[in-house]
Amino acid sequence: MSEIEKSFSTEKYVVTHPVAIEQDGWRLDQFVMKCMPTLSRQYLKKKIDKGEVEISGRKSPHKPSVKVHYGERVTITTHNDGMIEDEYWHGKPVPRDQKPGIVFEDEELLVINKPPFMITHPAGKNLFYCATVFFETIYKKTIHSIHRIDRETSGLLLLGKNPKVSQRVALLFEEDKVRKCYFFIAHRRPGAKTFPFTARERMDREENKIPRGMMSVWPEDSEFGKESETHFELILDKGDYVLAMAFPLTGRQHQIRVHAAYNGYPLLGEKLYNGDPGVFMRFKDHLATPEDHDLLQIPRHALHATALKLTYPKDKMNYFIAPLPEDLAIWLEEKLDLKRSQVEEIIKAKVQEFLA
Repeated sequence: MSEIEKSFSTEKYVVTHPVAIEQDGWRLDQFVMKCMPTLSRQYLKKKIDKGEVEISGRKSPHKPSVKVHYGERVTITTHNDGMIEDEYWHGKPVPRDQKPGIVFEDEELLVINKPPFMITHPAGKNLFYCATVFFETIYKKTIHSIHRIDRETSGLLLLGKNPKVSQRVALLFEEDKVRKCYFFIAHRRPGAKTFPFTARERMDREENKIPRGMMSVWPEDSEFGKESETHFELILDKGDYVLAMAFPLTGRQHQIRVHAAYNGYPLLGEKLYNGDPGVFMRFKDHLATPEDHDLLQIPRHALHATALKLTYPKDKMNYFIAPLPEDLAIWLEEKLDLKRSQVEEIIKAKVQEFLA
């Protein structure tokens, strides 16, 4: 049986799925839901009705109830209308930076300053606002993702222009030979730890956890979870807010956000780890309340991958630093009366101290 075939551009995503023997006799809408589980049944039924789902050898459009059979191939086309990827804030789509900034580039490697909400490569319902797709459209060739940062997190992301360099640099991440620095803005809760501190709480995913994907956390001496370690340094203390740096020494998913929240510093804009994970579900379902917006203040968590140090190229030690993103810079000036240049100067000094 042939493998799944995919083609991407900034305009459309086309994927063809072969019907497996165990899927023989499935309804078309059931089969498409299995192929694209992150999209709603209603959205996928509309695609079938519009003729954007085709069964090989048959004339489309099809009815959602039509049966598919073993050996057939189903092609699903998704056009870039923006609707399935939009993030909403007070009922309106969040404006996006369409062009990632380039921090460093040579014939093999791209180091970009990823905008918030841009995903590393196509996944789930995020098919177009992707770093790899953006640069593949420019260079007309495959761009390889080397590591990932959360979709809402902005900042440094490394992309490879060929498989060889991608594997070589990815191995540095796997062997913990890359040092990482993050900037964040957080609320300070009563009883929060005093800076500087190192968090070593263990974390992992639990089955059937709601919301799905949320990490659970246990004390450092627990038998549950996986070892995790993040060092935190203060930049500025402004009333109920802190500006700080996080230096992760392990690479667990959501690690900085979990460690910061557990120790009394939930991030500004944090939907998952603010004490009420229902906030995340309400934003996901477009049911966020005015109180939810007031709690978050900004549409995404205030975390920025600001610096990386690694051996590249070959035996040369190098470090890259990304300027603050526009959304965080605006919030800092409007809410705390802090200039971008002032904050970036302090960040740079902390980065140089840590990476020395």
